[in-house]
Amino acid sequence: MRVMLLGATGLVGGQALQLLLRDRRCTALVAPTRRALAHGASKLDNPVLDFEQIPDDVPWWAVDAVICALGSTMAQAGSQAAFQRIDHDYPLAFARRARGQGAGVFVLNSAAGANARSRFFYNRVKGTLEEDLRGLEFHSLTLVRPGLIGGQRTQKRLGEHLALQVLGALGPVLPRGWRINPAGNIAAALVEAALEPQPGVSVVAAGELVG
Repeated sequence: MRVMLLGATGLVGGQALQLLLRDRRCTALVAPTRRALAHGASKLDNPVLDFEQIPDDVPWWAVDAVICALGSTMAQAGSQAAFQRIDHDYPLAFARRARGQGAGVFVLNSAAGANARSRFFYNRVKGTLEEDLRGLEFHSLTLVRPGLIGGQRTQKRLGEHLALQVLGALGPVLPRGWRINPAGNIAAALVEAALEPQPGVSVVAAGELVG
């Protein structure tokens, strides 16, 4: 399969990138990024572009599946408008173009609590994206909804770091849906959903991503 990976420079996306490069089921990999990746794999195409000006007529749109691991935090984005653009508008713009070029599979790294009618802005943005993706009628749409993501980030997030420490200590006594979801498990779920797509809409809950 030809796969497009969005968010390849992030924690989950970076691990998905490594899995796809090693997996023989993925014959070609397109990873658009805003800065070049340090990889020279023969099957990797790494277009470097401005996500505000996504090109329409380029050959790398011809993929079978899209994995989207794009995402930010309110602190990183700096405003609700910027967060909306990164976590909703960019993924939807890529999804629409890929669907228009014939992609039948889309896999989204969403979030536990995603709900378009949530009173919490973060969950509302995630849920709205899920609803908009459903409207594109992909043959296979998988919504992976992790909770707190475990892994080594390049940028420290104090609140997240403290939460990981607490949940790590309490993990054995917590319900599965509340436990830490290792980034590697999330990446593996994304890749498997893309390479072995199931018809219709599927949801992978946080409890299924526990280490």
